[in-house]
Amino acid sequence: MRDVLNELLGWWEAGHSVGVATVVATSSSAPRSPGAALLVGPEGVAVGSVSGGCVEGAVYDVAQEVIASGRPTLEKYGYSDETAFSVGLTCGGLIDIFVRRVDAESFPELSGVAADVASGRPVAVAVVTADRLHDRLGRHLVVRPAGAEPPPGGTGTLGDPCLDAVVTADARGLLALGKNSTLRYGDSGQRLGEGLEIFVESFAPPPRMLVFGAIDFAAALSTAGAFLGYRVTVCDARAIFATPARFPAADEVVVDWPHRYLRAEADGGRLDSRTVLCALTHDLKFDIPLLEVALRLPEPAYVGAMGSRRTVADRLARLRAEGLTTAELSRLSAPIGLDLGARTPEETAISIAAEILAHRTGATASPLAQLTGPIHDEGPEAHSSGRNRST
Repeated sequence: MRDVLNELLGWWEAGHSVGVATVVATSSSAPRSPGAALLVGPEGVAVGSVSGGCVEGAVYDVAQEVIASGRPTLEKYGYSDETAFSVGLTCGGLIDIFVRRVDAESFPELSGVAADVASGRPVAVAVVTADRLHDRLGRHLVVRPAGAEPPPGGTGTLGDPCLDAVVTADARGLLALGKNSTLRYGDSGQRLGEGLEIFVESFAPPPRMLVFGAIDFAAALSTAGAFLGYRVTVCDARAIFATPARFPAADEVVVDWPHRYLRAEADGGRLDSRTVLCALTHDLKFDIPLLEVALRLPEPAYVGAMGSRRTVADRLARLRAEGLTTAELSRLSAPIGLDLGARTPEETAISIAAEILAHRTGATASPLAQLTGPIHDEGPEAHSSGRNRST
């Protein structure tokens, strides 16, 4: 819902009731991931998407009905439906969409959630999407990290203190990973039970992309990184090159020695398992100290370094001389990027961004036309059988 949160908040503040349709589960080749949302606002205005066009019309009609009745509903669409070619996913996927009415009365905590998201504070919203007792459907609970003070407006409730406690603990685990997921419980919150389904949507701060080296390739990569949703930092020790004017797409430009800045960020707890690091300086006096720190840190999900084959070989030899192990060096992607024939800074940025995406998803980075199976598959285990997914 992050992509449509501002529109939702504006209508909420204006006193309107909004139909909110959210993808809560997918399988096979569904085109959108859990958390994707479609809003139906005043005068029938539609914002967002839940399927890339396959079932938008049907979901729009359901949202109109939910706005009028106030009764939430869980709708399931798929190729196997008898209506597949009229409202189903003809691409072969299965998708569960939860539709509810949101307004100031039903969701008074929305302004607090939106304030957290705008400020980069982690917050999650847990919503009951299926309940065999039928009396908790649509109830919600706002979850923040332990120790965080809730803003005015409270946190809501799922209708049972024990259930609230169990879901809060589980939602905090998802929030730490920045993941959305449907959790299943027994009627009273038993983790191994069934009958109750709760969708947890995590609004974690954007993942970070650290780009070292204030060069034209870094400018192009910062644009690509911002487009992919990263919070981009460009760092270089040379103040004459590291200026905001040269990197308009970056969220911040830092003048500091790369290794010193990275160590400070790690010590300050500002890196996590989603952080990606790109060393584009191909200058040994910057690269060696930086990579010596980076490859010994547990946090960065990806560490890549630019350079020719000769530069890479020399760099690896120097890093080994500094005591880095084979396992630590195996984390380094160098030369950085995929083999796309890139030459220009913009083409190189696409090559690097593609490698980061493939690394994150566990995909093969092979042409989809050469693969079989669903292209929007779930989980890295799909790739071991030769399947791929795209975004």
